Amino acid sequence: MTAMRLIVVGLGARAQTWLKVIAANPDVTIAGLCDPDPAARDRLAGQYPKAAIGADLSEVVRAGGDAVLLCTPPAGRAAQFEVCCQHHMAILAEKPLADDLATAGRYVAMAEAAGVPLIVGLNFRYLAVTQETIRLFATGTVGTPEFARFTYERWRDGTLGHLNKYPLTMEQPMLWEQSVHHFDLMRFVYGAEPVRVYARTFNPSWSMYRGDANVSAIIDFDNAMTVNYQGTWQGNWDRLGFEWRTECTRGVVVQRDMFGRLGYARRQDTELHDVPLPAHVDWITDAAALLASFVKTWRGSTAPQCTGHDHLRSLQMLEACVISSGRGEAVELAEIRQDAIKAG
Repeated sequence: MTAMRLIVVGLGARAQTWLKVIAANPDVTIAGLCDPDPAARDRLAGQYPKAAIGADLSEVVRAGGDAVLLCTPPAGRAAQFEVCCQHHMAILAEKPLADDLATAGRYVAMAEAAGVPLIVGLNFRYLAVTQETIRLFATGTVGTPEFARFTYERWRDGTLGHLNKYPLTMEQPMLWEQSVHHFDLMRFVYGAEPVRVYARTFNPSWSMYRGDANVSAIIDFDNAMTVNYQGTWQGNWDRLGFEWRTECTRGVVVQRDMFGRLGYARRQDTELHDVPLPAHVDWITDAAALLASFVKTWRGSTAPQCTGHDHLRSLQMLEACVISSGRGEAVELAEIRQDAIKAG
């Protein structure tokens, strides 16, 4: 079967992980590498002698390609989307699709009009812990989910060399770069859509980020599920705090690590029952599964997952948080969706 010829756009921190994943997938070959920074291009030129390398996608695409992986910052992707659509190349884009809802909506419409598959890199959907959580709910092991608490507390030093730098100057770095994953997981795991958000975003005095690094929100879903969410990139202890606890009609399900440690308990249990999970390499195993799914979508053998259209639902949650924080009151998601329709 013919391998996908993939062009990687943006050769920064995230691309280094993707290149490892691509190298391990026999169904994908690197057709091109693209970055405006000559130093970034030079670092990889020797490793990929057969790949077209250039500063701009419009140059690199002349050498041919089937699909594009966008590892670029969410701001300023318009020209890249135009080239992909003009050349009918499938798109796998790092989240978020754009740094505002209206722009993301235009990208989705552009891809749909061109008949181009558009997949967003929501790799946490592919974690074994995510799949097992869904299974626990489906089997009724602890009953039906009704409410949850989701906490993510991190000291993210945005100046470190292996991290992207653009979040340092974003208006809502926590929301648009991190919470977007969490909100997508809520929708995916609970099989529900948000209907109402009451939120506050803010910045602690010691924050290195220009925009708000803290998010607190209460989110109501259309299946009567309610989630109390707290996320920060400037928690003042350099140790990741993660817990996602879902209260169900006969017990609880608790995820205690971003990549694993899943357990459940019924009401009278004295401790959690650990759920066995397969071996996992952080950031690699999940990205490999996402890439494999993308290849199947490109070949037409499976329906697309994590589509741009679906991603807009999560971005609407981010927008609702910003509006709610500004107003100091709850925001109905119907208002955000109606505004998006008018903008489109």
